[in-house]
This record gives sequence, C-alpha cells and structure tokens, in this order.
Amino acid sequence: MEKGLDILAFLEKADEIPVVDVRTPAEFNQGHIPDACNIPLFSNEERARVGKTYKQVGKNEAVIAGLEYAAPKMKDLALQASKVARNNTLLVHCWRGGMRSASMAWLFKTVGLESNVLEGGYKSFRRFVIDYFEKDFPFLVIGGLTGSGKTDILIELSKQDQQVLDLEKLASHKGSAFGGLGEKDQRTNEQFENDIFWALNKLDLNRPIWIEDESRNIGKNILPSGIHKKIRCSSLIFLDVPFSERVNRLVKDYAKYPDEDLCAAVEKISPRLGNQTAREAIQGIKDGDYDKTARLVLHYYDKSYRYGLDKRDEHSVRHIEIEISPNIELATELIRKFSEENHLI
Repeated sequence: MEKGLDILAFLEKADEIPVVDVRTPAEFNQGHIPDACNIPLFSNEERARVGKTYKQVGKNEAVIAGLEYAAPKMKDLALQASKVARNNTLLVHCWRGGMRSASMAWLFKTVGLESNVLEGGYKSFRRFVIDYFEKDFPFLVIGGLTGSGKTDILIELSKQDQQVLDLEKLASHKGSAFGGLGEKDQRTNEQFENDIFWALNKLDLNRPIWIEDESRNIGKNILPSGIHKKIRCSSLIFLDVPFSERVNRLVKDYAKYPDEDLCAAVEKISPRLGNQTAREAIQGIKDGDYDKTARLVLHYYDKSYRYGLDKRDEHSVRHIEIEISPNIELATELIRKFSEENHLI
C-alpha cells in the first residue's frame, strides 16, 4: 500500500500535487476537495450494487463484484491518472481511506505514478473543515443597506492587495431574492463550506480579512455557524449611502435582466412586501419604471437589514458617510483610512 498522509500533510502537499478523488460522480458532486479531479473507480450504480452485495452476501463476494467492475476500466483509469499527475505524482483519496483509494494507488504505482493516500479519506477532510470554522478569524466587516456597493468595495480592496473573503462569489448568489440573476446554479451546501475553507486556508490569519456583512442564508446556501457568529461579533464599517444612489445602483445592476425573471423575484418576497406593494412593484417592471420597483423593494430590505443591525453591539459599528457610485476607488480609500485611524487595521 502506498504511504498514507494525515489531513495536515495531505493539504500541505495539495498546494503542489494534484488531488484525485476516486469516489463516484454522485459522491464527488455532493462535496469534494476544491481543485480535485474525479477519477471514479465505480459508477454510481456499480457502487450501489457492490454495497448491496456486501450487506446481503458478505465482504468477499463484494470484493469479487468490485473486481469485475474495475478490471475492464484499468487501462482507462491509469491513462486518466497519467494525464493529471504532476511529475508522476498524485494524491489519492476515497470516502474513508479504504479499499477504493488503496486499489487505485496500487494501479497508479504499476504504471509508474507515485501516490499518497489520505488517511481517513474525504471524511477526515470534512471533520477538519468543520473544526476549522471555529477559529478566531480577524474579520473586518463591510456593512450597509442594499445597494450600497459593498461587493464593489471588496473587489477594490482585493485589487489593493488586501485580504478578502467574498462569500457571495463563493455561493454564486448575491443574497437577495434577486441574487440568483446572472449567476450559475448554486452547488450543494457541503461544497459551499468546502469552498469557504479552501479560500480561508490560503489567507494569513495574522492579517485582517475583509468580508461583507451577510445573513445566515445566501440563496440556498447556509453559512457555517462559526463563520456567521464571527461576522456578527466583528467590527463593522457601515456605509451610509443616500437612498437615491442605492436606487440607481439597483436599477443599473438588475434592470438588464428579463422582466419575467424580475417579476418572479418579486413574487418570492410578496408575502413580506405585502400583496399591494408586490403588485405595484411588478407593475413597475412591466411599465419599465424600474426606479419605482427598486424604491418599493428597498423599503422592505432596509427594514430587514436594520433589524439585524440593531442586534449588534453598538460599539462595534462604525458609520461612514460615503457617496459610493461616483468613485469606488476613492470610497475604498476612505474606508481604509477610516479603519487605520480607528485602529481596526
């Protein structure tokens, strides 16, 4: 059997060596180590049959069944691994670090590839991820009412070599009922958590990490409790942006999408908007009066955000008045200057 690595050693090597996940496509799609390549030993159906054989007949019979499925694929599996390998080296894992990864590591070795197996498999990676989210992250939170340009500020901070964790980018969703417009389909919550870990693990925890103030849910994805709690108790810079500027930003960002998609988004929050307000907002879309719709919707989102803001420790919230739309670069510079003067960074 090829040499096993614990999760810390495995992740350290993963910066340089390709990771091969030999689980089924269904397991891989549910959640995987970011950047890993899926070279499944079994198809979804084959694994189900092997598992059924194990339960109903026994281990030896299940192994024989597995060999029958794997044997015709050995050449193709080896060729796939050879294309992925870097300097003839791979990292390999399955679910628990058992027979699938050991078998594939043996196969790879026969064609001249060196491979290390993750002890405990993907299951050990998931345990590590969940525990990791309880760290004391040095978050600096950008807050503000909907349409304040928080995401643009994060983008500009990143350009200025600041550490940024963009949760909405990782979730493929902007957070509101309209947040899925123009985005790719969201992945599973398990994968969302893995992606957050992967991004955080590349950052220096001795330096500030800028992050946007988020509710627990970003579309269908849910923030890990440790991350959400840390966001709620970290220092927050609240952007006071004029209502009219926020309306302009929403129209600019969303009026480009099909009217039927905008109407569907309004329908999602109609119970909270109230039937009359929802009807007026939808009519505004149909009439091309996107300003009207933005104003109606903002009143709901403002009320919701202020409710969460009022629950924060008032001493951790720093307000800064800013005209965000004309000059994002200047706005970002003001925020950084404000943070330095108040010893936040």
